[in-house]
Amino acid sequence: MQRILYLHGFASCGEGNKSGALGAYFGDENLLAPDLPYAPQEAIETLSRLIYADRPSLLVGSSLGGYYATWLAEKFDIPAVLINPSCTPWETLAAHVGWQERFCDGERFEFKPVYLEQLKHFSVLPGRSKYLVLLQSEDEVLDYRVAKERYRDQRVIIEYGGNHRFENIQEYLSMIESFMKSQENR
Repeated sequence: MQRILYLHGFASCGEGNKSGALGAYFGDENLLAPDLPYAPQEAIETLSRLIYADRPSLLVGSSLGGYYATWLAEKFDIPAVLINPSCTPWETLAAHVGWQERFCDGERFEFKPVYLEQLKHFSVLPGRSKYLVLLQSEDEVLDYRVAKERYRDQRVIIEYGGNHRFENIQEYLSMIESFMKSQENR
């Protein structure tokens, strides 16, 4: 079994609903799900070191993690599954500058204005045929139509309804597995 690197979203943790479902389905030993640094530059550096060390065959990114996964997929030529990905986080996270709490454990952290500038440096257009994009139309945080347009040349699945947390990820695990297998021989 190949390894999967899971990238969580803003103010979240590596251990959560989606990583738990991925670990249960693919095996915890096949899943890397680190807590990411709050500073985007540090997050990308941490993830790049993990990729060099562990050579995952698939990235799975949710929200801000989907934004990071796109940059990493292009840099390292790794296929990626994006779950309600953020496309312009320097805009959508501008209202969150200041002190925040992580959803997973209540830990407080400061999201600094400089982080918005750092995020702009990791904006890339997606390459061809290396993404599976899972969107839910009732995402209350991000407009799914933005990601639908940005990833229009990829395999995009839109579920009408749902929410930003994509709480029914279990229903998509076999699709993720099929996508991963289809990418092994590319």
